[in-house]
Parts: sequence; structure tokens; C-alpha cells
Amino acid sequence: MAHEGGLAHWNPEADFSRTTFFIRRMDTSGRIRPSEAPAARLPLIGFIYVTSGEVLVDADGALFLCQAGQVLLIPRQSPFSIRYYRNAVGYTGGFAPSLLSETHSLRFLLTPLHQGFWFDEGTFMGELFNMLENSFGKGDRVFVEKGLDLLLSRIKPAQETVFPAAVSKFLESVFNLKQIPGTIAYYASEIGISENYLSRLVKKSTGHSVGAWIDIVRIQRAKRLLSETRQSIIDIAAAIGIDDQSYFSRLFKKETGLTPSAFRKKMQG
Repeated sequence: MAHEGGLAHWNPEADFSRTTFFIRRMDTSGRIRPSEAPAARLPLIGFIYVTSGEVLVDADGALFLCQAGQVLLIPRQSPFSIRYYRNAVGYTGGFAPSLLSETHSLRFLLTPLHQGFWFDEGTFMGELFNMLENSFGKGDRVFVEKGLDLLLSRIKPAQETVFPAAVSKFLESVFNLKQIPGTIAYYASEIGISENYLSRLVKKSTGHSVGAWIDIVRIQRAKRLLSETRQSIIDIAAAIGIDDQSYFSRLFKKETGLTPSAFRKKMQG
């Protein structure tokens, strides 16, 4: 894992070849740096469990939005990366299939598995992850193995949460680094459905409106450009699809608490 104080992503340079299990707390609350991370592969089945906030994961070519009470399992050697996170708190880690019984269905996981737990069940899962993290830190291998078995027994492939195709296409398109973020009309036309229908689907599936996702991507890219380039503020605004520099500055401050100039000074200073 990346050892940077609770980030949501793994370190692609880390060596897990001799690891059978690991877990760490994730806490990205209040982070203002760009949230994209390089792609990685694990020789383990990876997991992310979110207790609050959200993480958008690109796993094996598909996007998964992990929100409070949701877990994502990623198959061994599957490429994955974090596209976006916002105040994400929870746990990340991985385990070797050899820790599971020879008949356990998850031992042969071939595609990412995304599942939600609600109310009391979500609270129970959060406490179980917490106990696993504490036991792992103390080197209590017996509880780790029993706790992992109990945790995985709650995950049922038949209960997997899947985005409607239109929502997946929208998220893939809006996070496409090769194009400037567009309008609701643009994405609806690209997918081949009405703006109202796309808006309803995206809001129902992700909890955010189409417009909110567009702004999330714009701010994320603006952060990167402000951190890594010397482009002018007006040029950065244009690069993320905003023609009005004043509007860009207001939107950026609303989302980050800093003006673009102040953010650049903080990141480059």
C-alpha cells in the first residue's frame, strides 16, 4: 500500500509477493491534492471498504463507485487505479486466495465484486474491519484468519451492485482524460438517451447529479494543472471546459476552500 497517511490507493512499486494478508486504515478527509493514482496490480485479492465518503475505482476496465457501507473486491493481478476520492474513510488491503478453503467461491474470483451493506449489517462490517486491522497490527494471525473468514462469509456474489449501462458509459466518458469535460446534453447525446433520463439514472445510481460529476472532474483536473504546470488561470479554466475565469474561481473555491492562485501557491510552495 501507499504509506502516505491513509490514502485510498496502493503503491504500484510495493512488493507483495510474500504477503498473504494486509490491511490498513484509509482516511482522505480534508485532502486537497489531486486524487488520481497510478494503476497497480496485486498478487492478492484486493479490497476496499468505505465507512464514509466515496472512492471511484477503475478495476479491470470497469468503474465502481464505493460509498459508505460498500466493499469492492479486486481479483489477483487485475489492473486497477483510483480515479477519484472525496473524504473517503475506511479500510484497504488484500489477502491471498490460499487463506480460503478450497471450495470457497471467492478463492476463484475472476471479476471485481462490488456489494453494499446497509444499516446494522454495515455497522457490523465496519466493526469487523476495525477488529481485523487491530489484530493485524498486533500480529494476531489466528484472529485475522477467523475474522477474514467471517467477513468474507457476508459477501454474496449474487448481491453484487452493478451500475446501469448508461451510468457506466457516462462515468467512463466524463473521466476520459483525452477529452474536455462536456455538458449534460453532450453526454446524453453520446450515450443515446434523453438528458432527463440520464440525469435520473445517474442521480439514483451514484447519489450525485450529472452536473456534480462534471464539476468533480473539472476540479480534479484543475488541481493537477495548478500543481504540475505554469499555465495561467484563464488557460486552465479553458482546459477544463469553463470559459468564464470568474466562475471557475468561484467554483474552485467552493469545492476546495481555496482560490486557484492560493491552491497553486500551497502546492508549489
